[in-house]
Amino acid sequence: MRLTGVSPESGWTGLAVHTTVTSPSTRPGLRLPGRVTLTAGPEDVPVRHIRLGLVAQAEPDDPGQPHRLVQFHQVSIAGSFVVPAGRRRAVDFAVPLPWETPVTIFGGVPLMSLRTGLRTEVTVGVDATQAAMVPVFVHPLPTQQHVLAALDTLGFVMRQAGLQQGRLPGVAQTLPLHQRLGYWVAPLYAGPITELELIFVTNSAGLEVILWPDRRLALAGATHQSISRFRVWHTGAEQQDWIALVDGWLRATINRHAEMAAHADWSAQLTESAHVSRPPDEPVPPGYGLGGTGGGTGIGGGDGT
Repeated sequence: MRLTGVSPESGWTGLAVHTTVTSPSTRPGLRLPGRVTLTAGPEDVPVRHIRLGLVAQAEPDDPGQPHRLVQFHQVSIAGSFVVPAGRRRAVDFAVPLPWETPVTIFGGVPLMSLRTGLRTEVTVGVDATQAAMVPVFVHPLPTQQHVLAALDTLGFVMRQAGLQQGRLPGVAQTLPLHQRLGYWVAPLYAGPITELELIFVTNSAGLEVILWPDRRLALAGATHQSISRFRVWHTGAEQQDWIALVDGWLRATINRHAEMAAHADWSAQLTESAHVSRPPDEPVPPGYGLGGTGGGTGIGGGDGT
């Protein structure tokens, strides 16, 4: 499937811009191929440069501000040249997608309201810029796919998907935004927590998974805050028992959440990011630490002796 973004001829520039993406379905870390075609009007058009940017709607750091269109990645595909009057000039491209590019499609279905687009910026003359937009559909990497599928199998129900501007302290993050996926907790794990937020931070080697139980309650001051971080490598992903792995992450997260509750001041105001600067956790074995859910002996672990 080919998708095209068209910018009609501008009275200021005398130039029409057509951007065609060969295949709009892609994954983080891949290249997005396509072509930008420029058509001049009755006069020569001097082009200073052509840039392509990935854009998405994101929530700003200040929750009181409205969502805004954020460009989170940009590459230059052409420098200075002239499009002769009445002629066309085509520029082929293959844009590399960052490994942290937000996922917008899961199981062939859009993740709620998440949308990503490829914007073409053509600068003509001194400061006149035209832009054409074409949608891009970002499917998960195999490691991301396995984590999302495991949560679905374990009974978690996605309630929200969004992008947040800002970087996560203590996390090796390159983009100026990150993706948040909110879930209603599965019955198997309900009681200690009611909701779960998932954040992916990906690079070429592997995937870091950040789990934040009851984030909305913590931000409202109704409970304490706790964060757990886990890491898995892309290599060998197909040999993993993903249900057992994610179950271990969840149990470790809930155990940590319960442990921190004993020392929390639930009415305290949040004065810093809840994302801690520490290495990812090691998960407890599957079925360990949650009484009545998988043969464990109660929150906090132990062998019952």
